[in-house]
Amino acid sequence: MSIKLHRCRFTFLRSDRFECSRVQKALDDQGVDYELVKEPYWPRSRRKEVERLSGQRQLPVIEFEDGSVYREESSDMAATIRSGQLDTKRVGGLRE
Repeated sequence: MSIKLHRCRFTFLRSDRFECSRVQKALDDQGVDYELVKEPYWPRSRRKEVERLSGQRQLPVIEFEDGSVYREESSDMAATIRSGQLDTKRVGGLRE
């Protein structure tokens, strides 16, 4: 699976206290291959690509290779990734 993780530019922040890091760590822990796309941190109005993709300006956002996106609260996203259910979040994704 080839995906893109849209996250804030502060990749040096590696704590579960930070939303983007929480999701990136879950992807890393599960061995999911992804491309990192660093988005502007402030002001949120500069997140034009995120808004175009997902209809909102919040980070992180996962973009699937088919163009569909996944965005929830980061703790929910991390739990989905860790449970192996990330693919179910794509439009038309695999459902068991």
